[in-house]
Amino acid sequence: MSNNQFSKKDVFILGLMLFALFLGAGNLIFPPLLGQSAGTNIWIAVIGFLITGVGLPLLGVLAIAFSGGDLQVLANRVNPTFGIIFTMIMYLAIGPFFGIPRTGTVAFEIGAVPFLPNGNNALALLIYTLIFFSISYYLALNPTKLVSRIGKILTPILLVVIGILVFKSILTPMGTIGTPTETYATNPFFTGFIEGYLTMDTIAALVFGIVIISSIRDRGITDKKTIATLCMKAGIIAAIGLTIVYASLAFLGATSLQAIGEASNGGVILSRSANYLFGSFGALILGLAITFACLTTSVGLISACSKFFEKTFPTISYKAFVAIFSLFSMAVANVGLDLLISISLPVLITIYPLAIVLIVLSFLRLNNPSTVYIFSLIFTACISIVDGLTTAGIHLPTINAILFFLPLFEEGVGWLFPAIIGALIGYIFSRKNSIRLFAQ
Repeated sequence: MSNNQFSKKDVFILGLMLFALFLGAGNLIFPPLLGQSAGTNIWIAVIGFLITGVGLPLLGVLAIAFSGGDLQVLANRVNPTFGIIFTMIMYLAIGPFFGIPRTGTVAFEIGAVPFLPNGNNALALLIYTLIFFSISYYLALNPTKLVSRIGKILTPILLVVIGILVFKSILTPMGTIGTPTETYATNPFFTGFIEGYLTMDTIAALVFGIVIISSIRDRGITDKKTIATLCMKAGIIAAIGLTIVYASLAFLGATSLQAIGEASNGGVILSRSANYLFGSFGALILGLAITFACLTTSVGLISACSKFFEKTFPTISYKAFVAIFSLFSMAVANVGLDLLISISLPVLITIYPLAIVLIVLSFLRLNNPSTVYIFSLIFTACISIVDGLTTAGIHLPTINAILFFLPLFEEGVGWLFPAIIGALIGYIFSRKNSIRLFAQ
């Protein structure tokens, strides 16, 4: 089948599939908090957020398409050992460490907390996550088309609910846009850029990009260039949808401060806004929609992670991994949404630049790219590890004083210049080796 035989309707459906893949219910909590925190600097911050929350994930899908395989195939360009270790880290991050537990905490924050009496919710969270991840475990044991079909129904419902909520907030604003917090006042673009890390969609693109590519291959298309072209067209559709949703939710958050007060996370903003605009019934409908969407995401992530680790460690069964990841995710989820986000941020600040550099380098056409990848990623890691430690509250004054002179280091993107220098050094090194081999 040629590209021409893949109709516009097929491309549109593929775009919606990619849109649904990235629009996890957990992602909906970050734009409202960004909007409330950014205040009058909202649109500058949103642009930064969209680069890492929309643009890079789409590049990630294209990188997988051009590699002709999956994340491990792409990471193997550095080194086979790096390939397996990096891939495992990505699956653990998007899976049981952060991604899967977040589905349970977001569902609890939006679907349960608004209806609980004020007080200690620790016991309620434990009971809720026990039920939530028990259901996830049961459904992930036999992953069938049931979950994907539920997802196809839930995604439109969730979009309708969010759309009504945002439209109402525009029609009858909850208040005026407030003043930005300190970080958004001084550096809104790069603060929004780093906030986009929290969506984890760039990692998700590397992990689930093969899903989109497989959908195209199932139609008989095998040419890499054609697959990449179709991914790009679908990506534009997905990008438009994600941009509208994220920008709308950011606006909702920006106008919410006067009505609902300052919130610690976006889940609180969504639930309080729904209650303010539509009463308890609105909060209930929003809570149900996001709860079921989170459940679907949880099952999909548990299944994907279990399949990967079963392939990597064949002595352990798929069902055993499902049980391990479900139980571990439940335990992690009980730290609560606020703490989970604060714990995940230093880790994401450390590994996200590596994922970004890997994606960008994958588009370079080099005969011997391994040295380019190795030097660039080593230089990147040296800076991103320091950034991650600093975010975690572990300060290295001497090292920070030296690195302070790097371009954009203070903005949290100090790894960019070293990544470029590392790639150039790696390229020069590979060229010298090629000349030496040719001379022999």
